[in-house]
Amino acid sequence: MKILVCISKSPDTTSKIAFIDGDSKFDENGVQYIVNPYDEWYALVRGLELKEANGGTVTICTVGQAADDAIMRKALAIGADDAVRIDTEATDAYFVAMQIAAYAKDGGYDLILTGKETINYNGSQVGGMLAEALDLPFVSLASKLDINGSTATIEREVQGGVQTAELDLPAVISCAKGMAEQRIPNMRGIMAARTKPLNIIPAADVLHLTSFENYDLPAAKSVCKMIDPENMDELVELLHNEAKVI
Repeated sequence: MKILVCISKSPDTTSKIAFIDGDSKFDENGVQYIVNPYDEWYALVRGLELKEANGGTVTICTVGQAADDAIMRKALAIGADDAVRIDTEATDAYFVAMQIAAYAKDGGYDLILTGKETINYNGSQVGGMLAEALDLPFVSLASKLDINGSTATIEREVQGGVQTAELDLPAVISCAKGMAEQRIPNMRGIMAARTKPLNIIPAADVLHLTSFENYDLPAAKSVCKMIDPENMDELVELLHNEAKVI
């Protein structure tokens, strides 16, 4: 089985968020980047589990520049066989999806996995766009994935229950919580990652359809007010006149 796992970088959740150039650009100074958790914990680990059960290879792919090589090595240390970096700045979901599609269309992949979304943009768009570009079936927010021959059985949580679907491979699946458990790279994996192939390929000629005008930080949290549980009148007055929720 030949599996492609799409990964991206995200700022570590402890990073201080700031913007520059008139709030039009994210300030990367001092920011520590990690592999997007949904890509790493669920898509990559499930891909590795399927390889271990069925044989084959797992290739990771990202759209990014030289600074992104560190996250690629992290994914290789977890167990991926090789890596592909499409050498251009990742601007928006469409641009990223079309870059990966241009690479993957002749790759002969049986299965393409993505995380359900990135933790910095929460767009959940790349998987669907990628499937459309490759004319492949797509299931989003999958929490379970099993492969039997050329058939994939997938479960995803829906309102009020769990939906089960079957589809023929090749396919694109976006992976959510429940798909797999996080793996921590061991020393052997870290050492092996240094010699695994990391292939840099040029970007395809893809249009940039969007641009970012400005970013806004969320409003500061208000001070927490403590109300005596016996003083219902004060609580109602604050909810009505200050919070304006009743």
